[in-house]
Formats: sequence, C-alpha cells, structure tokens
Amino acid sequence: MIDFYINAFATLFVTIDPVGLAPMFLAITAGMSSADRRRVAIRATITAAGILGLFYFTGQTVLNVLGISVSAFRVAGGILLFLIAIEMIFGKRQERKSETAEKAMESAEAHHATINELAIFPLAIPLISGPAAISAIILLSSQAPDTLTYAGLGGVILIILISCLGAFLLAERIERALGDTAQLVITRLLGVLLAALSVQFVADGILAFLA
Repeated sequence: MIDFYINAFATLFVTIDPVGLAPMFLAITAGMSSADRRRVAIRATITAAGILGLFYFTGQTVLNVLGISVSAFRVAGGILLFLIAIEMIFGKRQERKSETAEKAMESAEAHHATINELAIFPLAIPLISGPAAISAIILLSSQAPDTLTYAGLGGVILIILISCLGAFLLAERIERALGDTAQLVITRLLGVLLAALSVQFVADGILAFLA
C-alpha cells in the first residue's frame, strides 16, 4: 500500500507540477492585487479539484461504458505520460505550457476576463487538470487493489491540489528561491522519474494482456 501511494504521489506531482505552475500563475495574474491573486488561486484549485474528482469517482465507469479494458488504458496512459516525460527532459513542456498561458492571457485581455474566467482557464484547465493529469488519475484508480487504498488515493490527490494552491500563494517566493537553473535541473530530474514510471505502466498493461 505504501508503495502504491508513493507511486501515485510521484506520478501526479510530476504530471501536474505544482512548482512549475508558480511562474505561470504570476504571468497570468500580472497586475492583480494580492487579494485578487489569492481569489484566483483558490477558485482555480477548487475548480481543478472538481474536475479531477469527477474522473477519480467515475473513471472506471467511463472505461466500462466505452468498452475500454484497464490493461489498454494502462498502455495508452503510460505512453501519454512517457511523451510528457520526454518533453520535460528536453525542456519542451515548460515552453508549451507558457505558450498556452500567453494565448489565454491574450484572449483574456481581449474579452476583459474576470477573476472567475482566469481561474477556470487556463489555470484549472488545462494547466492543473489537463489530459495527462486526468489520464494518470484514471490509471491509478484502476490499479488500487482495495477500497481502503482507493480512498487513500483520494487523499494523495487532495495533497497535490493543496500543493498547487500553496505554490500559487507562494509563487513569487518560489520563483526567487529556485532561479532558472534550479528549475531546469528539477524539471529534468522529475522527467526521468516520470519516464520510468510510465514505462512501468506500459509493462504492467502488456503483461495483463498476455496473462
């Protein structure tokens, strides 16, 4: 059970990357007061929690309705996470996320976006609860061996979301403390870790097919 929780935490932390979201949060909320930034951070986290919670509770049902086996989803989810890991290792993922944030800000300025709109897009979707995070949650939910472990996974997801909120609220300090070099090193190390975890997902899926 402990191994499952460590695996789940590592997968979700690397996939969602709360620390990496801090500078993007600063860019998206540039010019806002501290109070408005706090509101955006809280609403974005709550919205993302609702989205991820939906797939946490209904992910298996969705697979059953679509006729997708857990083994097939493990392989597909593992491949998706592996591609994300490659982006992280070669420094492409942060660049892609920054482009998404910039496009969202341009759209937001054009339409005089409110705090609610910024919290939902691009912060909650797709920066926190993007396709990779949703896939990882469905994948991990399907691997939980019993009800107690499944409930514990919900706690892990909650911890990750609290980490996101903390990263948003402490964004300025995190960016100053880490610096560009430290952020690059951490991102690449986490990318290697995610690559190994994704390969394990694919291997488990293939073994289940052959069993």
